[in-house]
Amino acid sequence: MQRKSALIGAVVIAAAGVWAQPGGDVGVLKVQGNVYMVVAGGRNIAAQVGPDGILLVDTATGAEAPGVAAALKKLSDKPIVWIVNTNADRDHIGGNAALPRAMGATERQLPRVVAQENVLNRLSAAAKGSAGDVPDVLWPNDEYAGAGKDFAFNGEALVITHVAAAHTDGDSLVHFRRSDVLATGDVFTPGRYPVVDLQRGGTLQGLLDALNLILRITVPLKYEEAGTYVIPGHGRLCDEADVVEYRNMVTIVRDRVRDMIRKDMTLEQVKAARPTRDYDTQYDAENAGSFVEAVYRSLSGRK
Repeated sequence: MQRKSALIGAVVIAAAGVWAQPGGDVGVLKVQGNVYMVVAGGRNIAAQVGPDGILLVDTATGAEAPGVAAALKKLSDKPIVWIVNTNADRDHIGGNAALPRAMGATERQLPRVVAQENVLNRLSAAAKGSAGDVPDVLWPNDEYAGAGKDFAFNGEALVITHVAAAHTDGDSLVHFRRSDVLATGDVFTPGRYPVVDLQRGGTLQGLLDALNLILRITVPLKYEEAGTYVIPGHGRLCDEADVVEYRNMVTIVRDRVRDMIRKDMTLEQVKAARPTRDYDTQYDAENAGSFVEAVYRSLSGRK
């Protein structure tokens, strides 16, 4: 499985056109159908292009907007019409204002920015407190409530699904149905341990539910390869087999930590036992401790 993932990563690097821009190097890979994966500063943007304009899933940061805009202009001379934010993290919403303007948008041409209502709730609550460092120009202006939202753009149906209490309480999956590409935000991040943000409504069970939902949406082709492609919030382009591997890792670590909790082990003892040790070469070992702590606190209820 690791060899196959490495091969996909190599294909991404070989196929992507990379341009050096003021905002940093930007890689672009055509995934399939009308959908491209734009990589900027270690962050992924899904871009759908067509005669109606450009739709983006996430926008990276404002600092990366010049480079991303230059890359998008090589794909289309149309404006950005829609933006979907998969969560409220600054590195997913940071280009919401700068990127359309870098593409030449005027105040009357700014895109509709879609997100689950908890994204707006989190951002507006922060603005009222001492942590109000996210200006309202980055906020969504077309929030949805409940299970999701769907619409058509560039002749393709888009299905946005809210995955409750996963990475945060405002995460969305975006499925481009005709292109058969799924953008997941930070619910799925290959090569990195998950971030379960307990302070913003994330839970371990919600994360596992979201990963299992991704597996219900994705369909592989021959030998379990290709088929539905998955664009994560960070990391390489993936398919269903990669998500299976990731889901299994989260499940196994959960079971190990749960067993330790049943033995009345403290958080410090659980961390010292290193329940992720056999995965640390595949994922970011330096963040293993914070992942284990989130699992422990989510299972034990100890904040």
